[in-house]
Amino acid sequence: MPPASLLLVELHRSSSFPTTISSLTSGFASGSAAPGRMAVASQDAVKQLSVLLDQADETLKRTFQNMHQGYPTATLVRFLNAREWNVAKAHKMLVDCLNWRTENRIDDILTKPIIPSELYRGVRDSQLVGLSGYSKEGLPVFAIGAGLSSFDKASVNYYVQSHIQINEYRDRVILPAATKKYHRYIGTCIKVLDTTGLKLSALGHIKLLTLIATIDDLNYPEKTQTYYVVNAPYVFSACWKVVKPLLQERTRRKVQVLQGCGRDELLKVMDYNSLPHFCLQECYKTAASHACYSLDHSFHQELYNYMKQQALGLERAELLKHRSSRADTPGADTDRTKLVKVKIGDQAGLACSLSSIQIMRHERAIP
Repeated sequence: MPPASLLLVELHRSSSFPTTISSLTSGFASGSAAPGRMAVASQDAVKQLSVLLDQADETLKRTFQNMHQGYPTATLVRFLNAREWNVAKAHKMLVDCLNWRTENRIDDILTKPIIPSELYRGVRDSQLVGLSGYSKEGLPVFAIGAGLSSFDKASVNYYVQSHIQINEYRDRVILPAATKKYHRYIGTCIKVLDTTGLKLSALGHIKLLTLIATIDDLNYPEKTQTYYVVNAPYVFSACWKVVKPLLQERTRRKVQVLQGCGRDELLKVMDYNSLPHFCLQECYKTAASHACYSLDHSFHQELYNYMKQQALGLERAELLKHRSSRADTPGADTDRTKLVKVKIGDQAGLACSLSSIQIMRHERAIP
């Protein structure tokens, strides 16, 4: 179904999950223009972008369907927001993103768990991120150990792969589940960054962090509502001066630095049970071993098991396809032929793709 048709389908289903253009475009234009005129302008922009996307080839349309998860309008609005509602620039950004996804096989990345599990545990122990709960509005709350992430247990490719996998799991599993649970469309998350232990030496990871930030800016725009920074040490200001220019202006405006552990401010946004462990001063040390970014936490267990199941499903599909092709071959002795299973766990293909990933293939928009 072409994107323009999907637009009509989504607007029809909005009676179940109210997602109007005006609700999606709350950040569009702040001036003297009347809300009605703004809504009309935004609807026209979405329609124009949808028509342009209709002209894309079938490969890009398929990956777009995997992106929008049944909400194409919301996805188009994200890209329009990221380019200040300039349709031409939003179209270029979206097409570049779709090409990036196809060239790097992003649609299949959740069928490629990092193996062996010891390597994945090393990634989790050195790239600290996890799901701590949900906000009062139903947005997923991701906790990030920005100050204590060492990125020293694996190669850069694995950290990039892990980051993209969490993004994709969020978009394909976490957000759709939240939408269903809270009976309204939920397409963004909240991130709480713990800067405990942050040192100037962390700037040594600036290349990796730039890659990750660029991936998010160009391919997952407008997926984070707010970034809360907590437990900021005195060196945070120096590090922020280096990192800030690497972020787009829209991203910088979403960053809020809270006092101390930020618990009081965060409790206005989420319930106590959803606070990341590092926001609980009275039990920080005892809670650290059960942090939501630990591989033993339910979020990462579910994520890893999900990827293994996806890999197994793909392996079975490939095996059935192979058997079918053998059965259709005249003279094939299927009883004696040993079928060779596809090694889904083999990381060679993905590692090759990620090692040459064209992170900087897009032209960064000037804020």
